[in-house]
Amino acid sequence: MTPKVPAVLGELAQVLMRNAVPGVPDAERANALGLSAALLGLAAETWDGAAHNLVVENRAIRDLLGLAGEDGDLHLTALGAENARLRARLIDAHVAAEIAEDTARQEAIWAELRASTERRLISVSLV
Repeated sequence: MTPKVPAVLGELAQVLMRNAVPGVPDAERANALGLSAALLGLAAETWDGAAHNLVVENRAIRDLLGLAGEDGDLHLTALGAENARLRARLIDAHVAAEIAEDTARQEAIWAELRASTERRLISVSLV
């Protein structure tokens, strides 16, 4: 599971507060601040593309499911909720395609799932 940016930022705020207290050993402070800087950079990278990726994924899933509509509310929470709703329907569609042995439909669904994974890659991804 990938943590959400707000949760990461909240944890980093706590780390920074703990390390602002006098008496924290230099090595511990340097380690915490270095890790915090790296995580902030990754959070910025993820946050920058989050809305775009969700809109693209929602559109692609709607197309696969033959649904009309578009994302009117561009808040990340609304886009994420719609993405979760559409993905649940995509799972049902994938099950139906497997039962019907519709390999073309299965491959189209897998292609979008692969594309979705690639859209979410970050600069430090190992794949």
